[in-house]
Amino acid sequence: MTRVLVVEDDPQLVRALLINMRARRYGVDAAPDGATALRLAAARQPDVVMLDLGLPDMDGVDVIRALRGWTRVPILVLSARQASEEKVAALDAGADDYVTKPFSMDELMARLRAAVRRTETPPGAPELTLVETDGFTIDLLAKRAVRDGRDVRLTPTEWHLLEILVTNQGRLITHKHLLQEVWGLSRSSKTNYLRVYMAQLRRKLEADPSHPRHLITEPGMGYRFEG
Repeated sequence: MTRVLVVEDDPQLVRALLINMRARRYGVDAAPDGATALRLAAARQPDVVMLDLGLPDMDGVDVIRALRGWTRVPILVLSARQASEEKVAALDAGADDYVTKPFSMDELMARLRAAVRRTETPPGAPELTLVETDGFTIDLLAKRAVRDGRDVRLTPTEWHLLEILVTNQGRLITHKHLLQEVWGLSRSSKTNYLRVYMAQLRRKLEADPSHPRHLITEPGMGYRFEG
């Protein structure tokens, strides 16, 4: 059974989450504050953490940093904070996804399923080498992209950017992280670089670049690859 730790101080929301997740056969623990969450995470070893940022005893970003000191468990943030800076701070601290309150339960359950899928690679399984979509294939080992049966020529920078997104499939990667990984620390604020290169990748890979299905923009935060 997949275990989820819900860190939230709103009793009504906690009750709704517990009802919905237990109906879908998740095991659920709940913590009303950050200190309790860290104790439960260490004791119960959850498969996914759902975390509010506005906790009564500490900021949720500090909880994320504390968890990332010892675990790679997927962290799904649930927060009423809508400012891009707040979202980016949580993601840069180590969160895997960010859902803004109020949210639909269907969307939240879909995000939870995606987080669970990222934990399901069995021990000893081979590393991801081939990613296939309905329009193109990425061979990470051969560093080759194929669309409609034809090789797609990518520049080294385009490939590096694509490789980061593909190997983190389903996970939101922030602008800052992508810029630092591809261009280095000195370019970590040059989001215009990303816009240009993402537009180029979409033109080369997506069937409809203006409505991409796989190279997805998360406004104000970053990008995600959906296979």
